[in-house]
Amino acid sequence: MLALVALAVSVGIADSLNPSTIAPALYLVTGVDASRRLLHFTLGVFTVYLAGGIVLVLGPGHALLSIVARPGRRETHLIELVLGGVALAAAVVLWLRRERVARRVLAHERRTAGSSFALGAAITSVELPTAFPYFAVVAAVVGSDQSLARQLVLIAIFNVAFIAPLAAITALRCLAGPRAERPLASVRARLDRHTGGLVAGVTAVLAVALLLVGAVGLLTR
Repeated sequence: MLALVALAVSVGIADSLNPSTIAPALYLVTGVDASRRLLHFTLGVFTVYLAGGIVLVLGPGHALLSIVARPGRRETHLIELVLGGVALAAAVVLWLRRERVARRVLAHERRTAGSSFALGAAITSVELPTAFPYFAVVAAVVGSDQSLARQLVLIAIFNVAFIAPLAAITALRCLAGPRAERPLASVRARLDRHTGGLVAGVTAVLAVALLLVGAVGLLTR
């Protein structure tokens, strides 16, 4: 259980460094009623991501495991290596197309009209089908021997870790008030300039983590 908790927290935090969610949050940090809008945006992201994980655990995850034989430790580590290699290749592609990625992220950032909750939910709904780190955690959780209740707790832990940066931005804005607008706006401006590279960098970090976990697992069997 502790190993699964560590996996959920580490991957959740790494996956949380996502400009697709952080950039809009920094965009919402200024203006009237910013704290409420940030809170609603964070809840929108959390609700959709958590609901997606729960659906996978309750439905397709167990259905797939009932059809496919459960992999052993060696096969699991080989899968981690393969996923790491795929993620590394994706990081290279994202780096080469970083300007297009940046334009897509910034387009999300400007969609702030209407409900902030709906904005967070919409962005997360678009990102969810390609949330490969999340899928890896769900697969590990579903493939474990933990009870259903514990599996759902692990999914919730991942999601709490995933919204940690958004929660930190919201807390800073609430505690500091208008004084936080200028420094957070400065961070947002820097993020806008390097969005494409950050997306590629985060993907590369996740790839390296998967490769290390897989390699260490095989070497320490």
